[in-house]
Amino acid sequence: MMLGVLGALGAAGFYMLRQGRADDPQGRKMARALALRVALSVAVFLLLLAAYALGWIQPTGIRLPAG
Repeated sequence: MMLGVLGALGAAGFYMLRQGRADDPQGRKMARALALRVALSVAVFLLLLAAYALGWIQPTGIRLPAG
């Protein structure tokens, strides 16, 4: 899923560098790629919250050496 987020971000950057504007097809592709990136990022966050709530993952904190 993280690869999907990075892929969508890369695609949006590619379309942006090709001078895409909102009224042309390249601009629409860029906007769609950014919207996909936001949706995937929200999905990752919600999956993390669900995994924590279900007990699949637990916080461990930062372990400092005893001193």
